[in-house]
Amino acid sequence: MSRASTSGEFHGRRRLLLVVMACAFAALVWRAVDLQVLDRDFLQGQGDARHLRVVEMPAHRGMILDRQGEPLAISTPVQSVWVNPQEIITAREQLPRLAHVLNLDMDYIQRTLARRAGREFVYLRRHISPDLATQVRALEIPGVFLQQEYRRYYPAGEVMAHVLGFTNIDDAGQEGLELAYGEWLRGTPGAKRVIKDGRRNIVETVESIRPPQPGRELRISIDRRIQFLAYRELKAAVQQHGARSASAVILDVQRGEVLAMVNQPSYNPNNRDHRRSDHFRNRAVTDVFEPGSTIKPFTIAAALEAGRYQPHTRIDTSPGYLTVGRNTVKDVRNFGSMDVTGVMRKSSNVGVVKMALSMPPKTLWAMLSRVGFGATTGSGFPGESAGLLVNHPRWRDIELATLAFGYGMSVTPLQLAEAYSVIANDGLLRPVSFLYQDKVPEGERVMSTRVAREVRTMMEEVLGPEGTAPLARVAGYRVAGKTGTVKKSIAGGYADDRYQALFAGMAPASQPRLVMVVVIDEPA
Repeated sequence: MSRASTSGEFHGRRRLLLVVMACAFAALVWRAVDLQVLDRDFLQGQGDARHLRVVEMPAHRGMILDRQGEPLAISTPVQSVWVNPQEIITAREQLPRLAHVLNLDMDYIQRTLARRAGREFVYLRRHISPDLATQVRALEIPGVFLQQEYRRYYPAGEVMAHVLGFTNIDDAGQEGLELAYGEWLRGTPGAKRVIKDGRRNIVETVESIRPPQPGRELRISIDRRIQFLAYRELKAAVQQHGARSASAVILDVQRGEVLAMVNQPSYNPNNRDHRRSDHFRNRAVTDVFEPGSTIKPFTIAAALEAGRYQPHTRIDTSPGYLTVGRNTVKDVRNFGSMDVTGVMRKSSNVGVVKMALSMPPKTLWAMLSRVGFGATTGSGFPGESAGLLVNHPRWRDIELATLAFGYGMSVTPLQLAEAYSVIANDGLLRPVSFLYQDKVPEGERVMSTRVAREVRTMMEEVLGPEGTAPLARVAGYRVAGKTGTVKKSIAGGYADDRYQALFAGMAPASQPRLVMVVVIDEPA
């Protein structure tokens, strides 16, 4: 082959190669223009669809504060573990490691994933500790993710349990004030647009769509210090006397605010694993009982208001019992003749029954109804009972007689405290509230000032050396109150060996600020 032909063939191949390279370069340039200019919006949308997400930003519940501004319920950020069953199927060999870290049974995990295989979001464990969240993150298992949530924490634990209640795992109120003011406390979640990587981890926040709105604070009337003291003493009394249960309520007389409300047995609202549902109810507002002798001050107040008696009016209680129809009303002994103050001091059943029978039934019923018996206090607490007060046209003499010393009607500890606040507040009834109030609410006059003060003076005698409650005296303070011992009703009558011990009192008796009711159920 000649040199000329060889050279021509070489130049032809070079030109062909240059043409091919030029075409390839042109194709690349065209593709770049196509991707960057012509199809940019479409491709950007496709990329965003795979990596750009709108995620919810959780909002915490509002704090609950006591009247001094001390926190009683706080929401703290926690992490929850969730999985995508469709992704984790590729890493099933790592599930035992995850089960070990989360302290979960492997069978439970497999059953959970099998039941919800078609979903993309399944909670595996909620509200874990920060240390545990770090361990889960370090496993780097495909399809396993962490999500921030909030968990409710109660610094006072069981001391405040029955007043505050608790929230469920989704932070919704289930009992107590958490339930009653759920709408007020609940926050509004926000939203933001983020970029996630292939492992669904957020790598960049693009924009905030809607900021989260935390729930509003709730300042309640409870005084944390008084609550603690009441709880400590009530628990000690239950343990000392081997009682079945107990309740105590303390009211601010001038404002109608609940300063303390405690019950036994209680529970720890921070421990979801060891709660007993029979301990949840707030006995001070839900449980009713016959008030017994604690109702006698109102029987006497009705008689004084009717003008039939004065504190010094004499009543003969001899021979220590009274026949009413086919029934007999008895005193613990024959007190003989004594004035109305003595009837209160000795808690004479015969004396108050004689006073009640001398009045029209409507007079006693009207007094009991006006001070709040037979209706809820209007506190707004979930599950509050109205008790029972039957209307007067149905009363026979024996029913009027037993009602005079607190049988045949039912009340709650909170109702009884509200009624005693009338005597303490010179005859004014103020609405009961669990919320802190800046202003003193308007009161309704349901008893004359004179009668309220006369009854209060008589109740001071109950705590004297000849009264039924000398142990309730407080050194340095004038205290007024009334005891009650109520047999518990059973099928066919009343039990002789099962009863409730009650005390309702106020201090200082000269110008009361506090009213307290204590109910001990079945002390041994």
